[in-house]
Amino acid sequence: MPWTEKHRPKNIEEVRGQNPIVTKIKEFIKNFPQKKKAILLHGPPGIGKTTLAYVLANETDSEIFELNASDLRNKDKLKEILKPATQQKSLIKKNKIILVDEVDGISEVDRGGITELLSIVKSSPYPVIMTANDIWNKKLSPIRKQTELIKLKEIDYRTIKDVMISILKKENKFIDNNILTNIAVKAKGDLRAAINDLQTISEIQDPSTINLDERNKETDIFNSLRQVFKTKPTNDILKVFDTVNMTIDEIILWVEENIPAEYEGEELARAYERLSKTDIFKGRIYKQQYWRFLIYENILLSYGISSAKNPDKKVKTNFTTYNRPTRILKIWLNNQRTEKKKSIAKKYARYVHVGEKRAMSEFPIIKQIIKTNSEIQKELNLNEEEIAYLNNESHKH
Repeated sequence: MPWTEKHRPKNIEEVRGQNPIVTKIKEFIKNFPQKKKAILLHGPPGIGKTTLAYVLANETDSEIFELNASDLRNKDKLKEILKPATQQKSLIKKNKIILVDEVDGISEVDRGGITELLSIVKSSPYPVIMTANDIWNKKLSPIRKQTELIKLKEIDYRTIKDVMISILKKENKFIDNNILTNIAVKAKGDLRAAINDLQTISEIQDPSTINLDERNKETDIFNSLRQVFKTKPTNDILKVFDTVNMTIDEIILWVEENIPAEYEGEELARAYERLSKTDIFKGRIYKQQYWRFLIYENILLSYGISSAKNPDKKVKTNFTTYNRPTRILKIWLNNQRTEKKKSIAKKYARYVHVGEKRAMSEFPIIKQIIKTNSEIQKELNLNEEEIAYLNNESHKH
């Protein structure tokens, strides 16, 4: 289970780094109705906007009704989904909160949806909480005017580090203090990304070698995947991967890993069929150097995967945790093992005056000789990681 979900705050005391904001939202719910019937929580990804809404729903004994940008595509959908929700009392809770998540995900063609949303909000007998990463796009001007804007701040790296230490204690795991500081600083206020990094690194034998700059790439890919999977296909989708700082091969692995989290049945089959065609075009590009095929590769990977959804079926709006591709982690771990193998072979080759290529080709035999003789290990000046590699590899065989 992803640690971001497993250790998600359940009450106010567990929310870190946003204390003044919590008080503001609590007062808004307590004193509802007010002049403005909705608040808009905004700030960068991973700082707890959606989590805050759910925590405060628990604190105020409120049922939460969640909508996503993909539900705001047209007036009819909003009338069908949101209007009844604002007219019905909760059957199981004392109160009700309407959560409209990621309103900045609405595209330029969805303005009719924004107008209808604000009309329903105006007549809603329940408080409305909206969230957005970036609220300053001109298309959101009507929403800014009719909501109370509350900016969430980026979480201080020391707070992020404290949260990570608390999680490690619960998981009965240990990671070096310097690595934790590095994760916290590199996260740049994004607690969710830091926890994702923490979980990944906790599974790696030598965390000190991992490149934490990859985190920024993952933040982009998470948002891009959300647009492909959570919204209906539009021309905007065609550009969704343009700003992701990854190779097309890496993006394909991310899409492949997370398709089953969103699609099932015929949708799943269609998505994989389009992904396979993406791979076919990738092969043709590499083999024949026909770079004009790149356009088909991009179309199939973005619009093609997005349009695999049944057009008559409601798009899933619940929050989905997207996972780092296991194949990427396996490739990385395999590369680490290869590096250890090369470094041992290099030391051996230098010591016995043979070529490195020969040492690599004869490594299965050399490995057994070195492993069973601690004196040879000392002579070759093997470090702890190289010795551990020899022992681990022997267990596998």
